[in-house]
Amino acid sequence: MNQTLSTKLLAVFPIAVFACLFAYLSIESSTFLSLGTFELILKQAVPTVIVSLGLAAVVIAGGDDVVAGGIDLSIPATAIICAAIIADQLTNQGNTLVFAMTLAFGAAAIIGAINAFLVVGLRMTPLLATLSMSVAVVGLTKVITSSRRIGVTDESIVFIRDGKIMGVAASVILTAVLVVIFYHALHRTRWGMNMQATGGSRDAAEISGILTRRFVVQSFLIAAFAGWIASVFVLARGSGSSPGTEENMLLEMVLATFLGAAFSPRRVVTLWGAVLGAVVVSALSVGFISIGVNVFWTGCIKGALILLVVASAAVATKGRS
Repeated sequence: MNQTLSTKLLAVFPIAVFACLFAYLSIESSTFLSLGTFELILKQAVPTVIVSLGLAAVVIAGGDDVVAGGIDLSIPATAIICAAIIADQLTNQGNTLVFAMTLAFGAAAIIGAINAFLVVGLRMTPLLATLSMSVAVVGLTKVITSSRRIGVTDESIVFIRDGKIMGVAASVILTAVLVVIFYHALHRTRWGMNMQATGGSRDAAEISGILTRRFVVQSFLIAAFAGWIASVFVLARGSGSSPGTEENMLLEMVLATFLGAAFSPRRVVTLWGAVLGAVVVSALSVGFISIGVNVFWTGCIKGALILLVVASAAVATKGRS
């Protein structure tokens, strides 16, 4: 009984920590709870929300065990290389946005296919396979951009950055539509139910006739697709491609996705949890900036929070087994 109680307390501990952080930011910053700050938080959270959707899909299909389950650490790198390709094609090559997006989509599809082959075909550990892919993709991005920023002034990108739809930031509305599509696909269709069954218990899913390997492959392709979509919002937020931003996005993606599990009654990774986690992480980043916390300390804090939420997820997984 005591062990069960301690497990439950450890599982909800991250929520308590984040609640304390929010309380502290609310006291230290008089503008933290303002409407303008809330809009800024949502706009800043957009790329993290989208890559977290991709990671959530991989975890849902591969299982939420933080060691042996599904994971894809290459999604931010995919977003950054797609952003670099689009920016290079628009600014340096003079091509259209449609052509640039198509070229970037091909790159994302290749990355997703290679990840799927490494994990499903060669049976590599997802953590190692996707981390290696991330390092390779980051290197290739530096080759494309010569490690320099490439500005973008395309009208569509500028609209996503500054435009509004029904009085709400265009990027927020477009992301909300994407979230609904992902949610419907993964939680309201037979295909999505089969994917959840695959991640819930691979053996039981195979006994029931589900082709589990196919769903794991598809999850990595979905993750790459999320990286491709996120690249457009990365370009919009930064008014161009800036190599090196994938590191912070990786931290925020992992933190947001596994923090989302703490909001789930069953302590499992969910799409809605990942979205909420991304908004919470963005709020912390904006809050730390508003009270003047050094950016390097912010990275340290995020790293410590990742350890906290991942450890909590491991405890929750152990408690269910």
